[in-house]
This record gives sequence, structure tokens and C-alpha cells, in this order.
Amino acid sequence: MATNSIAISKDVEVTSFWQGAVVVLGRFLFALIFLMAGANHFNRQTIGYAASQGVPLAAIAVPLSGVLAIAGGLSILLGYRAKLGAWLIVLFLVPVSLMMHKFWTVTDPMMAQLQMILFMKNVSVLGGALLVSQFGAGPFSLDARRSR
Repeated sequence: MATNSIAISKDVEVTSFWQGAVVVLGRFLFALIFLMAGANHFNRQTIGYAASQGVPLAAIAVPLSGVLAIAGGLSILLGYRAKLGAWLIVLFLVPVSLMMHKFWTVTDPMMAQLQMILFMKNVSVLGGALLVSQFGAGPFSLDARRSR
């Protein structure tokens, strides 16, 4: 009986390891877009484009959104206060999606389609951020290590 119990716990440990590894990979892939794109929010071209799209106070709002994206992305990637980081991503995505991807105002059909795709991508990523905000970063994270 003890042998079966050891075998079961060994399988559980292996399964937990692979599940944890998949969660880490998921966090990495999820955070990557925010870490890469966030850095661009500090250059003049991005600020100028946002201003042309009607973003108020673009010179302040765009770098601030870059800070939100980078801070939220790093938080989720490292699994450190990931629930808070996910809310930073939500705070980033909602206004960016509504202000920068207004497909409903675009008259050119091809550009309207492109903006709708980008808007829906953001909506999908928003769903992922909301999941992280509720379930956290998973087993292989600084949050999990802190709670031990």
C-alpha cells in the first residue's frame, strides 16, 4: 500500500511541475507584448500618433500608459503581486483599446478591419488579465514563494 502511495505522490509532483512550467510559459508569452510595446510609449512617433488619434494630453498619457504596461507586464512575468499587475494591464488596455482602435469610426474598409482585429485582440488579452487578477500567477512565482 505504501508503494502505491509513493507512486501516486510522485506522479502528482511531476504533473504539478509540468503544470507550473506551462503557467510560467503562459505568463511569459502574456507579458511579452506589454514589455515590448511599453518601451515604444516613450518615443515621439508613438506620442505623435496617439495625439493624431485624439488622445488628450498625449505627451503625458502615452508615457504613463507605457509605465502601466511595463510595470504590469513585469509583475505578471515575475509573478510578483501579479493580481495587482493584472489590474495595471486592465487599466492600460481599456483606454488604449477605446482610443486607439476605434474601428467603428474608420471609413476605409481595410483599415476598419485592421482596427477591429487590434481592438478584439485587446479585448481577448483583457480577458486574460482579468483571469490573472482573480487566480494569480500560479505555483512557480514570487507570490507563491511569499505565501509559503
